[in-house]
Amino acid sequence: MSGLAERLARVDAGIADAAREAGRDPAGITRIVVTKFHPASLVRELAGLGVRDVGENRHQEAQQKAAELADLPLTWHFVGQLQSKKARQAIRYARVVHSIDRSSLVDALAGDHDPVDCFVQLNLTDDPARGGVQPDEVEAIAERVLGSAGLRLRGVMAVAPLDEEPRRAFARVRVASERLRLVAPDARDISAGMSGDYREAILEGATHLRIGTAITGNRPARG
Repeated sequence: MSGLAERLARVDAGIADAAREAGRDPAGITRIVVTKFHPASLVRELAGLGVRDVGENRHQEAQQKAAELADLPLTWHFVGQLQSKKARQAIRYARVVHSIDRSSLVDALAGDHDPVDCFVQLNLTDDPARGGVQPDEVEAIAERVLGSAGLRLRGVMAVAPLDEEPRRAFARVRVASERLRLVAPDARDISAGMSGDYREAILEGATHLRIGTAITGNRPARG
């Protein structure tokens, strides 16, 4: 078994263990492998190991990889900050956008096209420079998505702050998810949890995990 296969199997076992601890079915959790800075060849190897959900957070890199790997049955997730002017290009390959955080981006993504799944990104800090909306702004951005053609609201997304215990942070995400469902009952998904904190995310209800280095290994240096 290759190192990549071993890491993938180890993470999948960890996901299954956490799901059982939470009394949940592991089949209800989507594992997204984030391949930032890694070559398309690694994504192709992942696909050979059964990976179908791949995440990227830089548009130009994602666009190039998606084009090179168009022969593979992959679902591309855009998980980084997306410029409104790049939105229409991004949805040519990305079927899921995890970083909806402003009305202008919603408007840029909307249109007469196949539905794009969307997550409202939460900012769990007091730093306005970080991506995401404050929890009390969730309903407003959700209503904007619900009223826009070509968009399907899936739920909320967040990154746990480095200075906060992850499970406490994800508990706040769960509360925001419950709040969102008051205006969008079907938007039940939670995109939370990365390499170092996916167990805590699962325990607080995460349905989508964005896992990079725990599976891919250390990112290569940028050229």
